[in-house]
Amino acid sequence: MTLTEYRTYFTESLVTIYPKTEITSFLYLLIEEYLGLQRIEFVMQPNFIIEKEKLNLLNEALNKLQKEEPIQYIIGHTEFFGLTFIVNKNTLIPRPETEELVAWVVDEIKHRELKQIKDISVLDIGTGSGCIPISIAKRCKNTSITAIDISKKALQVAKKNAENNSVKIKCIASDILNTTSLEKRYDIIISNPPYVRNSEKKEIENNVLQNEPHIALFVEDSNPLIFYDKIATLSKQHLTKEGLLFFEINQYLGEETKQMLHKKGFKNIEIRKDIFRNNRMIKASL
Repeated sequence: MTLTEYRTYFTESLVTIYPKTEITSFLYLLIEEYLGLQRIEFVMQPNFIIEKEKLNLLNEALNKLQKEEPIQYIIGHTEFFGLTFIVNKNTLIPRPETEELVAWVVDEIKHRELKQIKDISVLDIGTGSGCIPISIAKRCKNTSITAIDISKKALQVAKKNAENNSVKIKCIASDILNTTSLEKRYDIIISNPPYVRNSEKKEIENNVLQNEPHIALFVEDSNPLIFYDKIATLSKQHLTKEGLLFFEINQYLGEETKQMLHKKGFKNIEIRKDIFRNNRMIKASL
């Protein structure tokens, strides 16, 4: 089967499930992953013959896409902040909005570095794939970074991603809701904790709902800020003087999160919108 023939077959197999632009994107990713062909090569070699073994791999991926499994889990990796990260069903798939949070943190660290502040300690709570701390470590050399997650399997992925991206992070397995103290003080604490309320599940796409770890996504409607409240309490005890706390937040609960931080004594609280104009991240200082 040629590339052109397979493209037709691939598109017809998925057209009732995904938009055509997304199908094309899937195809390019799979062709690069399994055939080693870039997009331009795909265009330049429409009559390229796909070997039987490679065709089987493509069809296995196609079957998974038909079951709405995320393409990132199928190929086993994704791009985030210009780096490649292993992802699997033990980790969330990093989102573009989280890249904006990382960029904000990196800017703050660079600002401190200009003031000759060195050995900046950073803690990421609920690290998953490790995309946040690893991206920061890659951009900011004068940092010591610790990552916490309740899932030991997720931490295994984070450790591998740190190794693959040639950075060092310390990984700790811990249930933050049952944590009474942290091991030291940090200059910056970051978290992208579970924040989607169960009542909001209807807004979540099937490929996310059916595949990504619910423990990293959802909270009870009765206490949607449970993780923020706990992490803010720990941060009050374990941030250094002029330390900063960063959160990715539920777009519908920005003001509630801000008020919670204010009541705990944080100041200079700032909410920022993401690329989709939703309230998505917040920064506060002691």
